[in-house]
Amino acid sequence: MHTAFYIAGAIAIIATVLTMTRRNAVHALLYLILSLLAVAVVFYTIGAPFIAALEVIIYAGAIMVLFVFVIMMLNLGKEAAEQEARWQKPGMWVGPAIVAAVLLGELAFVMSRADESRVVNAIGPREVGIALFGPYLIGVELASLLLMAGLVGAFHLGVRSRERKEVASGADTNERSVVAGGSAVRAGAGGSSGAS
Repeated sequence: MHTAFYIAGAIAIIATVLTMTRRNAVHALLYLILSLLAVAVVFYTIGAPFIAALEVIIYAGAIMVLFVFVIMMLNLGKEAAEQEARWQKPGMWVGPAIVAAVLLGELAFVMSRADESRVVNAIGPREVGIALFGPYLIGVELASLLLMAGLVGAFHLGVRSRERKEVASGADTNERSVVAGGSAVRAGAGGSSGAS
């Protein structure tokens, strides 16, 4: 089990790094699914099969289907990849690298002071259901409403930016055709005056 834990942990780290560095949204999404599945294997190897199942069903399943739906709805193409390339400058990685180093230091500190006798057994599905749909029922419903609002907002922002680009490109082509038409009219006028 220790070998499976370390292999799954390494796969999760590599897939997460690839998720952050891919410029194509679909490729990044596939690496994120791989990372979530590897994290599920990590949970399973440490004795939490219920959390591993939730990781696969909720995150690698339902949330990723939502992401795929948003990507298909926004119809991202080469322009999105070019925008990602403009955003991913070397200086942009300084902040995330500092935060990752702090988290790794905190993890090393906690693991060095860990006491195996204080490990608590994993919580079962009944306790999770009672907690979610008992005192936290309103929080669960608000989270679902926030997800829906985020989906609708992303759609409207994507459609508006695409419409602006189409209007701008249409105005550019109209200006070019007007300029080309005007020069043709001037050339025709000059030729007719020269002939007379």
